[in-house]
Amino acid sequence: SGMNGTAIENFACVIFNVSFMNCTWHVGSTASGEIQYYLYWKTSRKEDFTGCQNYIKDIHGRHTGCRFQNVTIENKIADFLINGSKSGQNIQSFKKKIPLYKIEILTPPLNITVNCTEASLGCEIQWQPPRTSHVKGRGCFKYEIVIENK
Repeated sequence: SGMNGTAIENFACVIFNVSFMNCTWHVGSTASGEIQYYLYWKTSRKEDFTGCQNYIKDIHGRHTGCRFQNVTIENKIADFLINGSKSGQNIQSFKKKIPLYKIEILTPPLNITVNCTEASLGCEIQWQPPRTSHVKGRGCFKYEIVIENK
C-alpha cells in the first residue's frame, strides 16, 4: 500500500573486503523532501529484522544507503525491507531477497611473486587465493594473467 512512486528505487548492495556491505538506493520519484526511509534486514527466517545503524544520507538528510560491518556470507540469502515515513502520508515499502555470495567483490589475489630466470627462459608466477568468508576450495577460483612486455 502507499502512494505510487514513493518506494525507493535502484536498490543495490555490495560486499567488499570480506565483511563490509554497503546498500544504496534512490528516493522514490514522487517522494517529497520530508520523507525518510528506514532499512531492515535479516538472513534467516528464525531471526527478526534488524535496523540499519549507520545510514548514508543525501544533502537533504534523507537516508539513501546503509553501511554494515561484520557481515558473514556463507550460503545466506538476505531479506531486505525498506519503508518510509512522512506525517500524514502512506509510503510504499520495498522488499528484496539477495543471495549474499552474488554481491561480493573479491579482493585481489594475495602474495603474488614472480621469478624470472634466464636459464629457463621463462617466469614462474605464484599467488594465494583472495580473502573471502564463504569460499573454502582453492579450485573455485579462475584467474587470468595478462603479461605485458615493456
